[in-house]
Amino acid sequence: MTDETAPAAFFNRTFDEAFGLLVEARNYIACEEAADRRPLDSLTRLMMTCEATRMTARLAYVMSWLMVRKAVFAGEITADEACGSERRLDGHETCLAEGFAHGSDFPPHFADLLEKSRRLYVRVSRLDELLIRG
Repeated sequence: MTDETAPAAFFNRTFDEAFGLLVEARNYIACEEAADRRPLDSLTRLMMTCEATRMTARLAYVMSWLMVRKAVFAGEITADEACGSERRLDGHETCLAEGFAHGSDFPPHFADLLEKSRRLYVRVSRLDELLIRG
């Protein structure tokens, strides 16, 4: 791998990871969430809904940002265009808020998805900052 292809390969792996997490979250919501919700009290179900929305936002922002990076590597846009404010990672206030995830009685798979999405968002946020400063 050359110095020029290393960043593209890194971003492709991150894109694949994000896409895999997006599919896993969709599958959970489509196939498992309803059964996991049934035994929960109404407040926990409401908190779960809020956190599912936050997780979806995280994944959407990350995928959008990674698609911009892929466009740079494909030569569709310039690196300067990709660093414009409208193409930076967005949603920090919502996506990084602690929310209800800590100290709740969420089902284990759902809690795991929340944590994975948060860690991915934090990592991509750091990459966004590095690219702007770099």
